[in-house]
Amino acid sequence: MASRAVLLLAMCVLPAMVVAIRPAKNPFCVKGRVYCGPCRAGFETSATTYIAGAEIMLQCKSRVSNEVVYTKKGYTDSTGAYTMCVDEDHADQICSAKLVSSPHPQCKEVTPGRDEAVVIPTRYNGIASDDRFANAMGFMSQEVASGCAEILRQYQEFDNEN
Repeated sequence: MASRAVLLLAMCVLPAMVVAIRPAKNPFCVKGRVYCGPCRAGFETSATTYIAGAEIMLQCKSRVSNEVVYTKKGYTDSTGAYTMCVDEDHADQICSAKLVSSPHPQCKEVTPGRDEAVVIPTRYNGIASDDRFANAMGFMSQEVASGCAEILRQYQEFDNEN
């Protein structure tokens, strides 16, 4: 009788305990886009294009020491979008997607304030999805493209109406 109880314990309780102890294997996927701003406006406009092959990096720092504890590099696809999957939970870290380089010959200058985007790859923040979306990051063209004055004037007119 005792051997049946031990066998029942081994078959039912132990597997449940192992599953409960094992960390989740679902990776977090950090997603975003990298753009080229031909109007040098500091934000995306109707003239904005997206950069294929831009190098980006996910970097996580310790909240306590500010030491870099995790990095992962990635590249944008043909639409300027990237997805980097991360297996670990980074609850006690501050993580950012950062621009590294642009392959676009006329668009290599980083847009001030758009060079990194904070992301939160943890399950302890109430977000049910495994996807984490970063704000778009951008580079600026060396010269302002023709037609940008009209585009920016439209933004100004919209602001004046409101």
